[in-house]
Amino acid sequence: MRLNPEHIRALVELTNAGPYFRLLSIEVLDIGPGFSRSRVGLEEKHRNPFGMIHGGVYSSLVDTGAYLAVYCDLEEDAGLVTLDLSVHNLAKARDGFLYVEGKRIKAGRNICLAEATITDADGKLIAHGTSKQMVTPGLQTMAQAAAAMGRPPLPPKFLPGA
Repeated sequence: MRLNPEHIRALVELTNAGPYFRLLSIEVLDIGPGFSRSRVGLEEKHRNPFGMIHGGVYSSLVDTGAYLAVYCDLEEDAGLVTLDLSVHNLAKARDGFLYVEGKRIKAGRNICLAEATITDADGKLIAHGTSKQMVTPGLQTMAQAAAAMGRPPLPPKFLPGA
């Protein structure tokens, strides 16, 4: 089946309007089969009491990148729940943008595995992580997210006859 570009556009818009994404200033840039790209502009709100970027920011970015990297493999009426998240902080980031690239490792019928890398504007590797996710038919779908946010339904995920 071929993805509907209008669904992807609406999904990016919906995700970026989500309360948690707005709180952390995460911006989803692109989603496609087996990949995702996002970024965050670092601000004071991302810092821990020691002045460093809080590890929870990296965890949120890895979780987002991994989730979105397998999203296109799901049936339209299925969602995902993160079962296990592993994040390796590899270098400091202080200012500027962090870029997140998610990559599908395996999308199974019940369990998916994906990874995400976080780099700074110079391409320096800041963090790497993996996420094991459970497919949840009828639970935590993007249609339910749109409804919970008071948004109109998304266009169909797949093009007819494709």
